[in-house]
Amino acid sequence: MAEADRSRSLMFAGFLLFLVGLITGLLLPVLPSPRLGQGAHITAVMNGMFLVLLGLAWERLRLGVRAASWVRGLVLYGAWANWGFSLLASILGTGKLTPLASGGQIGEPWKEAVVGAGQVTLAIAMVTSLAIIVWSLRKPAAA
Repeated sequence: MAEADRSRSLMFAGFLLFLVGLITGLLLPVLPSPRLGQGAHITAVMNGMFLVLLGLAWERLRLGVRAASWVRGLVLYGAWANWGFSLLASILGTGKLTPLASGGQIGEPWKEAVVGAGQVTLAIAMVTSLAIIVWSLRKPAAA
């Protein structure tokens, strides 16, 4: 995939996630846990902006082909999974890993396990991808 195509696809995904976040905000009154739903709304809006920003900065990153593919995949997974698992937490009523947002509510063990596993995997994906991005920006490319 060409650099310009990666940049454009990240921006598209970001604007789409931003839109999904706005729609999630409209659904807050019907969610079982509106406070966790608000977290999903904010998460989607912020991660959407992050993807747009990354798309704009993409051509400045010094990444090999394989690293670029990994970073792109990890940030797309992390951004969308963050919204998805936050929304799922609101629907399932889980809160073991988010006690402040959930108001201390804890769901059934299987529900907590599903949401918790998702939250851990997305955190690993985002931290890994951001570490690679920061590393790639540490100094300008040689002329």
